[in-house]
Amino acid sequence: MNRFSKKVSNFHSDLLMNTKLGQLCGSKTLFRERYAILRILGRGGFGVTFLARNVNLPGHPLCVIKQLCPKVSNPRSWERAKERFEKEAKTLGQLGNHSQIPMLLDYFEMGEEFFLVQEYVRGCTLTREVRRNGVLSEDAVKKFLQEMLPVLQYVHKNHVIHRDIKPQNLLRCDDDGRLVLIDFGAVREELAKASELADKTATTNFVGTMGFAPPEQFSLRPVYSSDIYALGVTCLYLLTGKAPLEFDYDPNTGEICWQKQLTVSEHFGSVLNKMIKVSVKERFSSASEVMFALGIESHLPHLSNCLSTKPLGVKESKITHSFEENYHSYVPAFTRTAVAIREWKAKLEARKARRNYKPYSSMA
Repeated sequence: MNRFSKKVSNFHSDLLMNTKLGQLCGSKTLFRERYAILRILGRGGFGVTFLARNVNLPGHPLCVIKQLCPKVSNPRSWERAKERFEKEAKTLGQLGNHSQIPMLLDYFEMGEEFFLVQEYVRGCTLTREVRRNGVLSEDAVKKFLQEMLPVLQYVHKNHVIHRDIKPQNLLRCDDDGRLVLIDFGAVREELAKASELADKTATTNFVGTMGFAPPEQFSLRPVYSSDIYALGVTCLYLLTGKAPLEFDYDPNTGEICWQKQLTVSEHFGSVLNKMIKVSVKERFSSASEVMFALGIESHLPHLSNCLSTKPLGVKESKITHSFEENYHSYVPAFTRTAVAIREWKAKLEARKARRNYKPYSSMA
């Protein structure tokens, strides 16, 4: 009997036949004398991911094994790839201390290939969740950001850029409903840099997903705000159910024309728009900035009721400040209150002076 499931596509059948772990799928032979390989989970640019079970541990827990295949053939390139793999694997091991990032259980090399063994998180991706339940409301997307931004802040504080944030790489855990960020692109990018093709065709080194990755990432210069861009585009998907390439783009600026596709509050729209700015200089530079901007929203009604928001010497009809302008020129609430009180006192004194004023002619 063929050990491959009838549901496995021809594409996956080829992967199973032509990869080391694929050939062990469904068999009784253990990988490294401990892992029973169950099935293929997916394929990326540099390898294949499998679901496995560690039969040497109590309860035979499930795990994920990523088989990475760098494009190297000479000893020098191999040593360079090995050094980069070990460095990035150790970094992933440190990140795994967070409850919303899968724990790294093991990493090793074997037969000119690298392997990562990670905690298996039982759940479904946000892509599947949207297809099953429909798009999210604005409030639900705000809650999503409140849950994901601290994770991103943690990742960046550890000097790591994820490089591939998208709905397919965000899992909703079946056990407790938490969101888990998976499939970091850092290891793949480092292996790409070590590849013999790295100096010949830079495009082969790109790690990310079309539409979710900002322009600087295509130039192989990702920054922390590259993850902010990808998170913003993910929000658009959650709100509309549309992939980024389904939107129109401004031919002059390259900006996503999303405003006609959905309606959100003015403030949230400003935040979202700044997250997905093409220019790095115009985009939020950190997760902390986005968190701060979202946090202001709940206080806006109270501030507008009790504070003077008019700049001195400017007529109300000319006040057209955008959120971005106000964000960068933010003045603490107590300062603005003090200014408003001083202005009120000045006006009161002026009215008193006018009432007490007596023209000289009336005294004659």
